[in-house]
Amino acid sequence: MADKIVVAGVSVDTRHWIGGKRLASAATFTDNSPIDGRALGEIARGGPDEADAAVAAAKGAFPGWAATSRTERARLLHAIADGVEKWIEELAIVETNDNGALLRSHRRGVMPRVAHNFRFFADWLLTLDHEDFETRGHNNHVSWDPAGPSVLITPWNAPLMLATWKVAPALAAGNAVILKPAEWSPLTASLLADIAAEAGLPAGVLNVVQGYGSEIGDALTSHPDVRRISFTGSVPTAKHIAASAAANLTPLSLELGGKSPLLVFADADLELAVDLAVEQYDNAGQVCLAATRILVEESVIEEFTQRFVDKATRLTQGDPRDEATDLGPNIHPRQLEKIDGFVQRALAAGARAVIGGHRTDEDGQYYAPTLLTDVAQDSEIVQEEVFGPVLTLQTFADEDEAVRLANDTRFGLAATLVTGDPECAERVTAQLVAGTVWVNCFFVRDLQAPFGGSRLSGVGREGGTWSFDFYCDLKNTVTAPNGWNNHG
Repeated sequence: MADKIVVAGVSVDTRHWIGGKRLASAATFTDNSPIDGRALGEIARGGPDEADAAVAAAKGAFPGWAATSRTERARLLHAIADGVEKWIEELAIVETNDNGALLRSHRRGVMPRVAHNFRFFADWLLTLDHEDFETRGHNNHVSWDPAGPSVLITPWNAPLMLATWKVAPALAAGNAVILKPAEWSPLTASLLADIAAEAGLPAGVLNVVQGYGSEIGDALTSHPDVRRISFTGSVPTAKHIAASAAANLTPLSLELGGKSPLLVFADADLELAVDLAVEQYDNAGQVCLAATRILVEESVIEEFTQRFVDKATRLTQGDPRDEATDLGPNIHPRQLEKIDGFVQRALAAGARAVIGGHRTDEDGQYYAPTLLTDVAQDSEIVQEEVFGPVLTLQTFADEDEAVRLANDTRFGLAATLVTGDPECAERVTAQLVAGTVWVNCFFVRDLQAPFGGSRLSGVGREGGTWSFDFYCDLKNTVTAPNGWNNHG
């Protein structure tokens, strides 16, 4: 196995990063580009031995990092952000080739957000505080103690941004980290290790290991020295991780699937509603927060549908490196088969494809943006997460039916509401089961807000102080009044 590969002119190390050193594995796996299916290279494929080494490195580095002052931790996180900003072009190029998302989005939005993730949690760390309070004359002081080695398992749809939503707060909290990226898009995690090392992060504080969940993933999540596990991905995998972590009672944060609704009321700005609906095809539909169930009030369904079709059919699908492309490929042949299976079963059950409903003729893994109508509420296509450019369209008669349909799934990650009536928005929002609700907007996320899902969409919340609550052990210190010899 070559130690490094070159992706569109950018050199990427294919080995693990453990304890401040590059380590190879005897086994490898092939990383293919979804753009055209070509092999990008052979990547080190870790297992129990590499998991043990990474946890040992994190455990060894943890005491020193936990004892590092908040100011110094924040400085190093800002230094990592500086490195990300210096490498934005290279990171964008590698990520586009590795996971197929739009190059223009990586350059202008995603990679700058990666840097922001580090800066935000560095600054939040310096303000993290809880006002002391008194109990019968005794003083209570709340502190956030670093928890210990933390395993972060991240998905393939936005590899680096979603990884740093976890890495940044975990490091800021004083934890040593083992990052395991998805095997379908591992490359920018390797670059992040280089950037962190160049920024001066001590050896062992950030470790990056690659491989399959059934091999190195299981070894990490069941390890007795791991004190936190954060996972973003599918419900079945989360259940497996939870079972694996149960023996050690390792605390979990799980951000899982979604089947989010977009509610369009008759008084809505239809141009805005259509823009938001078509936006759900972003990243070829591979967005956990996507509002894939479009629910429209009956009286405006015809006009909404016509406008939607007019706008959606103007989307350009093709090579994500092309500035004019709106939709790139789906990540992997297996994912493409899954998407098409959902659609074909829905069509066989009586659904109608208003647009799409098939693969395209492009080389690689491309699926046409699809809108399905005539779907039953209890059908698979309405109830299960597809994770591709597939939306369903249903109608509702009034607010009560809108809320009932919106809440009628096993998920509760997000919801989007479009209306011209503030009172309607207030009433409906109060009844929706969702971790995030957007009113007349979509995908506006501030890192100080709580983020997570209800029902099968997840366990726990991250963001702002909630992230530190998870990555730390909270301690309350109670001090007796008037010196040290009193009892109360």
